[in-house]
Amino acid sequence: MWGGRTGTLLRPSGWWPTGVVGRRLLNCNAASLAGSSSPRCWNCGGAGAPPRGDRFFCPQCRALQPPDPTRDYFSLMDCNRSFRVDTVKLQHRYQQLQRLVHPDFFSQRSQNEKDFSEKHSTLVNEAYKTLLAPLSRGLYLLKLRGIEIPEGTDYEVDSQFLTEIMEINEKLAEAQGETAMKEIESIVRAKQKALTDDVSRAFERDNFEKAKELLTKMKYFSNVEEKIKLKKIPL
Repeated sequence: MWGGRTGTLLRPSGWWPTGVVGRRLLNCNAASLAGSSSPRCWNCGGAGAPPRGDRFFCPQCRALQPPDPTRDYFSLMDCNRSFRVDTVKLQHRYQQLQRLVHPDFFSQRSQNEKDFSEKHSTLVNEAYKTLLAPLSRGLYLLKLRGIEIPEGTDYEVDSQFLTEIMEINEKLAEAQGETAMKEIESIVRAKQKALTDDVSRAFERDNFEKAKELLTKMKYFSNVEEKIKLKKIPL
């Protein structure tokens, strides 16, 4: 996968002709786009692209435009604003966008377009990673509604749950050998799967406080998952 300028981009044969102008354009999901007016092109001063079309390039001079600050990750990645996301479609969209705006394609363009390409590529990477994982996707959905879970707090987490997390952490600390580690991994994976299903139902019912409570629990198990990964790394 691409990340900014790192790595060499593979260009499938026949996918697009040389140059930005001839490159295939993408349609965006208009349902979640905000605003009906677009700023004028920084390069030619022409009217911006219509909200229902490609908004990466000026329709007159084809110069790459700066990222749209009004656009959320779901709109950018052509997804419905929902906790349920088609991850295969998401990955396909990610690859399409990186073929469109990756810095490798702008090495011979103006400095403005180089800078905009870096910003677009970074934004696409962030959007993809955020929407790919259930936990970050759920937290982002809450954020769009003005709801955030403060770091370092035990938001409405009951003592029984905290005790469960402590016991799992103790087992992990004492775990010796691959079998013991796999057993803990299996437990945590099952817990995360059940919580993910519950979060999905909470969002479907617009029960955002419940979703917040469940996502907080998912954060605890996510921390355990990170500890498991670290313990697997040979010293």
